[in-house]
Amino acid sequence: MDFNLLDINCIISYNPMKAQRYKKPDSVKELERISFIRKREKHPTIPIELLCRDNFRDDTANGLTKCITTFIQIKGGQAERISTTGRCIDRTVTYTDVVGITRTMGSVEWIPGTVTRGSADISATIKGRSVKIEVKIGADRQRREQIQYQKDIEAAGGIYYIARNFTTFVEWYNTTFGL
Repeated sequence: MDFNLLDINCIISYNPMKAQRYKKPDSVKELERISFIRKREKHPTIPIELLCRDNFRDDTANGLTKCITTFIQIKGGQAERISTTGRCIDRTVTYTDVVGITRTMGSVEWIPGTVTRGSADISATIKGRSVKIEVKIGADRQRREQIQYQKDIEAAGGIYYIARNFTTFVEWYNTTFGL
């Protein structure tokens, strides 16, 4: 089989596992703009050149959570991130042995938190309604406990939404709560 130099370069440079570069959506750019305007209104005596601009991304769970909570707060709602990770207990002991070498023994243990299993990532109140928002990025899917939590929230009259990116969240928000 004959390959020329161009074919070999194409084969070498092709990497199906290489991540695509993040391109910030217009909705995230608009959030940054509105966030800066709000900051200017909050601090009118500080020169514009000295105010830091907030940077937002919606390609990670932490970034999308920050986008959503900030957006809801700007729109007049209340939103907070719910931490379900539990608590870390450090049982390590560091000592110096007879030869003078510093050693560490023991382990770190995680204790489950007291939050309801399957709780959503964001708890919000929007126009008097209880809203729970679960953030899922990429191939991430709801666990069994999260599906049950969603059913419980909806049975109690609350709203449950699964956010996968900021653009579709803004569209859902505007449809559900109006502009």
